[in-house]
Amino acid sequence: MADDYPSLLRSEQMSLVQLFVPTEVAHDTVAELGELGNMQFKDLNPNVNPFQRSFVGEIRRIDEMARRVRFFSAQLAAEKDVVPIRPLYDSAPLITVGPRAAQTIDELDVTLAEHESRLVKMNESYQTLSTRTRELVEAKHVLRETAVFFDRAQGQQTDIRTSFDESSAPLLQHDDRESQFSAGANVQFDLEFVTGTLDRARIPTFERVLWRVLRGNLYMNHTDIVEPFVDPATGAETRKNVFIIFAHGDALLAKIRKVAESMGATLYPIDANADKRAEALREVSIRLEDIETVLYNTGSNRRSEIVRIGESLRSWQDVVKKEKLIYETLNLFNYDVRRKTLIAEGWVPTRDITTIQVALRSATEESGTSVPPILHELRTSKTPPTYHRTNKFTEGFQTIMDSYGIAAYQEVNPGLFAVVTFPFLFAIMFGDIGHGFIILFAALYMILAERKLAKQDLGEIFGQFFFGRYIILLMGAFSIYTGLMYNDIFSKSLHLWHSAWDFPDADGAGKVVGTIGSHRYPFGLDPGWHGADNNLVFVNSYKMKMSIVLGVIHMTFALCLQVPNHIKFKRPVDIYANFIPQIIFLMSIFGYLVICILYKWSVDWSQTSVKPPSLLVMLISMFLSPGTVEEPLYRGQGPIQVVLLLLAAVCVPWLLITKPYIQYKEMKKIHDQGYVGLNHEAPARDSSDEALEGEEEGNGRAIAEAADEEHEEHDFGEVVIHQIIHTIEFCLGCISHTASYLRLWALSLAHAQLSEVLWSMIHTPVPNSIRVAGKDDVIPTSKPFTDKHGFVRDSIR
Repeated sequence: MADDYPSLLRSEQMSLVQLFVPTEVAHDTVAELGELGNMQFKDLNPNVNPFQRSFVGEIRRIDEMARRVRFFSAQLAAEKDVVPIRPLYDSAPLITVGPRAAQTIDELDVTLAEHESRLVKMNESYQTLSTRTRELVEAKHVLRETAVFFDRAQGQQTDIRTSFDESSAPLLQHDDRESQFSAGANVQFDLEFVTGTLDRARIPTFERVLWRVLRGNLYMNHTDIVEPFVDPATGAETRKNVFIIFAHGDALLAKIRKVAESMGATLYPIDANADKRAEALREVSIRLEDIETVLYNTGSNRRSEIVRIGESLRSWQDVVKKEKLIYETLNLFNYDVRRKTLIAEGWVPTRDITTIQVALRSATEESGTSVPPILHELRTSKTPPTYHRTNKFTEGFQTIMDSYGIAAYQEVNPGLFAVVTFPFLFAIMFGDIGHGFIILFAALYMILAERKLAKQDLGEIFGQFFFGRYIILLMGAFSIYTGLMYNDIFSKSLHLWHSAWDFPDADGAGKVVGTIGSHRYPFGLDPGWHGADNNLVFVNSYKMKMSIVLGVIHMTFALCLQVPNHIKFKRPVDIYANFIPQIIFLMSIFGYLVICILYKWSVDWSQTSVKPPSLLVMLISMFLSPGTVEEPLYRGQGPIQVVLLLLAAVCVPWLLITKPYIQYKEMKKIHDQGYVGLNHEAPARDSSDEALEGEEEGNGRAIAEAADEEHEEHDFGEVVIHQIIHTIEFCLGCISHTASYLRLWALSLAHAQLSEVLWSMIHTPVPNSIRVAGKDDVIPTSKPFTDKHGFVRDSIR
């Protein structure tokens, strides 16, 4: 019955199957099995290089298609304006199975290549046009600012030195020769100049370098370009300046050009004649208008192409990903040249074999062939993989357990119990009715809208919350329960029933001491503790001891889960060599501590003549001074603690010696019977008639692997070392895990105190403040008035 109706308590019963798949239906068969998702294929070509397998050509082709799809995704992500991407559920499906599967892939390959070619050409054209536009804009600014400089120079002729000497004459002239050429309306400049643009941040450095290189024999002027230049590739903004440098002599001009080019400047040849400059400015403006028109049209066409790609991008990504997985799986198959078929082996859940056979027939019908794949179940003693069948409720809990470790085949699955323990332990730290309702309603919203949210791209962070929506649901529900236990809602208490504490009037010192009545608060913490001076002391002690009690119960329950495994796998030695000493060790120390905590809670210490003893001091004294109890909790405490300590001490050698000794006796018994391998090291391997028959049927690989695993034995030294490590880990783990459960108390305390601080900060009244008006203040009045000078005013100064 358990095999017919498997549960999450143990993993699914698995079977090793062998498939004989004709080559013409192999693609569709793997596609159908992939949609089921319940078959794990084995690699039948472990010694074959990945580049020498059968379908490496198809994988390379799919990789090229995947590269193009990634290129499209990068282009869409780089767009400033968001490009609408049609979701997969709303896209037209691409049929990649059946007789037209190969044609569909060929058409998709051609479509992707065409889109890539057009988009690359558009990007190159847009890049070239943007660069040319940038150059023309810079040239326009250079011509415009140069004209402004020369116009300003014409109006200030007396301030500008002119020279009519040959080019080899010195730059500085005598003052007495200046007056000869100072008259005249049109002054011609014999000095040559260099113009261009440079990054604004480099202008000071550029000036200093030129001044030192030319030793001051230059005149430089520069002005800012208001509009920033945007790089079309990176989108980075650059601000530039137009500069003009006057110098005398070809050697100096050559040095200026070299320095400017080394600093990344762009030089433009500008004529000294005003008419030629005006004509050049008109030509640049006309060409700039034409290029901007072409650039706008190119950008519009590129945008239309990207929008067209966005409509099918999700569908292409899905197809490319599936096709690559299909051919990677086909590379795991072995090709039988004699039968001209592909042979595959894999593990499947036993109860899904019928479903897989139906999928194989469906793949045969879709491909249009008449030869179906053949499924053959193999007999093997090899340990199958672990497969836990989950649903949307248990998937999140099982994922958390698998992240720490996966149970062996058919072992008890802790993921089933984590459905309760994980959210409950969280609720112990997060016990608050109000906060619990917030979490509960958030989880309910995600659950009620899960169909709509599952179709959306939620992102990495919110996607994780949506994946664990059922975990959050139980967290909220348990937080409400523990909030009722703590009697805490947003750091305030609930008075659901009458408190057991009565608070009379204050005494002479102004101190109120509560008196407990005859009845008790029926559920949770009494609200009388809230607001009391010793509230923190009481709640701290209560939560700390509760965390220890729950932690030891949790560890004991986890320890007991190994018993069903030992019974199922017929390992009675592990029960009395591992489980029994472990449970005795845990109970003799920490189980005893839990019993003392519960007993201490049950005693009304106000009615006794002694004060309650410290359990922490009791536990430390139990190890440091056995048999000596300074503050006894009960009668006969000393001898009982000595007995428990001796039991814990006996369990350590019990764990260390028993199992290795039993295994040593079994190994020696087999060796004494004369069963020895041919090489006197490895055990003998027996080939039965069934094994030989199985090899003839084609499952030789599975039988050989099973035999290797079955006869695999460990050296006795390895057994001893493993047991020593296991014993040390368990003994230290009992102490460290018990201390780790104190985090439940610490985080619960932190949550409660932070809630109280937040509440007090929000609801603290603001004190009244009075400010004296100064001489510069303006005080508005409720209605206008007329002052003594006859002016109507609406404020007082």
